[in-house]
Amino acid sequence: MDVITSILAISIVAGTSLVYATIGEIYTERSGILNLGVEGMMIMGAVTAFAAAYHTDNVWAGVVTAALVAGLMGLVHAFLTITMRAEQVVTGLAITIAGTGLASFLGEKLGPEGGPLVGLIGPRIPEVSIPILGGIPIIGALFNQDILVYMMYILVIVAAFYLYKTRPGLNMRAVGESPQTADAMGVGVFQNRYLYTIVGGMLVGIGGAHLSLAYTPGWTENLTGGRGWIAIALVIFATWDPLRAVIGALLFGGINAIQFRLQAVGTTIPASLLNMLPYILTVVVLVLVTWREGLGKRVGAPAALGLPYNREER
Repeated sequence: MDVITSILAISIVAGTSLVYATIGEIYTERSGILNLGVEGMMIMGAVTAFAAAYHTDNVWAGVVTAALVAGLMGLVHAFLTITMRAEQVVTGLAITIAGTGLASFLGEKLGPEGGPLVGLIGPRIPEVSIPILGGIPIIGALFNQDILVYMMYILVIVAAFYLYKTRPGLNMRAVGESPQTADAMGVGVFQNRYLYTIVGGMLVGIGGAHLSLAYTPGWTENLTGGRGWIAIALVIFATWDPLRAVIGALLFGGINAIQFRLQAVGTTIPASLLNMLPYILTVVVLVLVTWREGLGKRVGAPAALGLPYNREER
């Protein structure tokens, strides 16, 4: 029972950053904008969160900084793809390349006296045990977590409710499905796309902050380990649905937890192969989903995803 509880606890904390990033990407793509810059935004959120928390001795200053930095990167992506109507795939890849390189540079310069951040010990987001619930066998693992995990629980419910049960959520989906129709009905296509690209970027940044302030407190090169790309894959796995995104994120986190357990007990399986397991599983699940359902509307992809909107061509 202790092993199961431990695996569940690690699964949740390992999947939390992915939930933030995946929901952020779902919101961006639901408005019709494809953002392949998630990895760059996430790693920038991680490095700036840790640097800000270290220098201010306040983890929430780090979280806010990460959200603002990634939101600014979302704004750049929005300007290039919405206003300038640049190719969304190219722009997203450019943001990932730029973000990864800049994070590496900042990791060497944002430490004390302009030194590196690597090896520094800074504040971490505290864990909070909820009375009574935290003491329940196995399920108690859900309620002995850090504050960003509890915020993630709320985020998932609010995100799903907002998307399917509110007028702004309906407008968001309308803009992603048919911007021409939405525009004719008086819905601001450009405003909505700007808003959800920026908000999506901010959620991705918070996911990065959770990595450097809670999951593996500190800064190391390539801290995200490709989680931004996993989040993009999970959007398809979740069929652009926030509730299903949790399942995919916890599945990734669970495999992550199992491979850590196997390494801890001294298995003969090479560590490099174990480290590959979460990514292999993600690819396998993604292939199965797309093979069974087929890409496009049957999977739930917005019809206008990746297509620039020109009002004069309406």
